[in-house]
Amino acid sequence: MPFLLPLFLFCLILLLPIYLLLSTTRKLPQNTPPGSFGIPFIGQSLNLLWAMRANTADEWIASRARRYGAVSKLSLFGRPTVFIYGQTANRFVFCGDGSKLSNQQTDSVRMVLGDRCLLELVGEDHKRIRNALSSFLKPDSLKNYIGKMEEEVMMHLHMHWHGKSNIKVMPLMKTLTFNIICSLLFGVERGSVRDTLELYFQEMIEGIWSLPLNLPFTRFNRSLKASAKVKKMLRHLISEKRAQLAAGASSHQDLITCLLTSHGGQLASDDEIIHNVMLVMVAGHDTSTILITFMVRVLANHPEIHAAVLAEQEGIKKGGAFLT
Repeated sequence: MPFLLPLFLFCLILLLPIYLLLSTTRKLPQNTPPGSFGIPFIGQSLNLLWAMRANTADEWIASRARRYGAVSKLSLFGRPTVFIYGQTANRFVFCGDGSKLSNQQTDSVRMVLGDRCLLELVGEDHKRIRNALSSFLKPDSLKNYIGKMEEEVMMHLHMHWHGKSNIKVMPLMKTLTFNIICSLLFGVERGSVRDTLELYFQEMIEGIWSLPLNLPFTRFNRSLKASAKVKKMLRHLISEKRAQLAAGASSHQDLITCLLTSHGGQLASDDEIIHNVMLVMVAGHDTSTILITFMVRVLANHPEIHAAVLAEQEGIKKGGAFLT
């Protein structure tokens, strides 16, 4: 029995700081919105991540709005956060003059993507980079990319779909989307460079929405290491594209060459190019993958829709050998 007292004291010393951390409340201003910061550092991050993984994030958001109203407080990814919900909130965020709010992402997103991407820039820097990205997406520019996209799709179908009786659509759409991204954003042809870049990109994107715990063997730690490798590869590509432009190559052959061209009289820095290319990679990858996957699901489950779409595509095909 004598050993029980030291053991009890040890447990007390170990658990007391944790108890104080969890039970201590900070004195907040009286006009602070309703809600709770939850467990220190973790907050509501795990609940949101679980909802995102289960594809129930919309329900999670609506449930919180019903409980606390359109404005509430919470803690996400180690940071105190204000939650606002509804059309009025959207208008306030996206149509404001920037005097009340400025762009700022979670620590995990900023550390993985970089602090010179469009999500972080404000004022003239934001306008300059936005204009550079917009020039890449002008209708006249998009015409030049359709042939590349069709080539990637045809090759993908030949390699992964033709002759197969069972298809796992989602993983294949990830591969297709990434190949199109590589072709349009970087002008990287199929081969070892593209394969390596895809491997690092997948590791990077897995930890971009996670608790920013930069500890060995954590998903966030792996994401940061992969991000560093992606940035190193992009820096090498920038050097190659800069040399091609000097030799007379088109400034709209891919996104990197477009960003290397002056916009508003000022060139984008290498860090701005790298961080914004990575942003476009992440923004376009999962969204396009999920959308195309659900399109295929609709076509598979509704024969009448499949027949109508097929007839439409056959009509387009009669107009010429290639898409316009």
